[in-house]
Amino acid sequence: MHNRRRLSMWAIIFAAATLIASSCGDDTIDDTATTSSSTSSSTSAPATSTTETPPVAAVMKDVGVYFVAEVGQPARGGVVEALAGSIRSIEVNEDATADQLAEETLAVLLSGPSELEAEIGGYEAADVETDAIGRAYEDTATLIGAPPDRVAMTEHATASFAAALSSIPFQSGDVLATTCQDYVSNQIQYLALSERFGVEIVRAPDAPEGGVDLQAMEEIIHRRRPRLVSVTQIPTNSGLVQDVDAVGAMCRARDVLYLVDGCQSVGQMPVDVEAMGCDFFSATSRKYMRGPRGAGFLYVSDRVLDAGLEPLFPDMRAADWIDDDLYQPAPDARRFETWEYAWALVLGTGAAARYSNAIGIERIRDRARALSGNLRTRLSAIDGAKVLDHGAELGATVTASFDDQVPADLVRELRRRGINTSSQTRIDAVIDYDRKGVDGALRMSPHYFNTEDDLDALEGALREILHG
Repeated sequence: MHNRRRLSMWAIIFAAATLIASSCGDDTIDDTATTSSSTSSSTSAPATSTTETPPVAAVMKDVGVYFVAEVGQPARGGVVEALAGSIRSIEVNEDATADQLAEETLAVLLSGPSELEAEIGGYEAADVETDAIGRAYEDTATLIGAPPDRVAMTEHATASFAAALSSIPFQSGDVLATTCQDYVSNQIQYLALSERFGVEIVRAPDAPEGGVDLQAMEEIIHRRRPRLVSVTQIPTNSGLVQDVDAVGAMCRARDVLYLVDGCQSVGQMPVDVEAMGCDFFSATSRKYMRGPRGAGFLYVSDRVLDAGLEPLFPDMRAADWIDDDLYQPAPDARRFETWEYAWALVLGTGAAARYSNAIGIERIRDRARALSGNLRTRLSAIDGAKVLDHGAELGATVTASFDDQVPADLVRELRRRGINTSSQTRIDAVIDYDRKGVDGALRMSPHYFNTEDDLDALEGALREILHG
């Protein structure tokens, strides 16, 4: 029992610490606020907020963290200090995860599983946690509206995406339909398919209002009969939210396989894979979900399993070797998993999903979008700043360019002031940035834990850097 609790608590603490430490601020959802945020890491004192703190500690106790502040105590002074007293930067970066935790936190997180595996072994430790691992699948599945046996745990979003993509039996001349806004790694994989197997990549154009032109996509699906349609719901280079539900309806109507990259959307907004009509949904545990780095997951539809699709290189977890020249794929999404996996990270993924479910994904969406809308308004009022987000629906990611400024330099200057953001260059989104006439962007991704004071600090710092 002692060992069982130690591994379980480590994984849950890992996710919870990631959730809190990545914010480095109030874990509040203020429905009256209208603000935003960004991407990176640092160490200086954030401004305090006068908004009421909801019972975050109660939520955390529900997922198994028992040493945090009492209900009603501000998360900044209570929960964060309980985890690591040195974490003090203003975090406007959904990418902040375990790699940015304080050393004290890492020491706490790493000691539990190391000791347990040293005592009883890695396989044995996983066996002890069978029930907890099952719950992690259930909580993750709940977050996206799927049955637990249709969720595969992976190492990260790209691993999920690649496993799905590799399961499609492409032949020379097949068409893969996608958008101009798809994630850079996905675009590179499409081009690799084209070069290696002769697959034709057809990108639907953007609509005037931003995002994929649905009429053009429907025509491509109807006339070109693609082997696969692949769409990134929220690109990494913009706040744009693409209408993946509408594309899903088109694919279902013509029996075309459909892959959705939800890396930036899960944990930021409601996701219902059934309503989306997708056959695959790839995601990460970090970013807006605020789980551990080095973990992700993949939803797999009944249609995929019934069709016998499987990744190009399954292993002994994904299939059984039943005769000299015969293997049997797993009957569920497990066929997209691999044998060697950090099960503690699966527990952390489950805890992060459970945390989002407990807070309420609609509340998270509303708060994050209110913040991002406010930030776009603030940035538009700064001389020399240009907000780059364009779309009928915008999420929490905010991108902007600044006259005579290199985005990476702005990140460094903001970091010196204790404000974490991130930057991109042209190669992160060649099509989008070329069309916008910029070489890159400063990327700011507010989440529900950010405050108006955080936005004040970000805006003030940018004005100081730009205009002295």
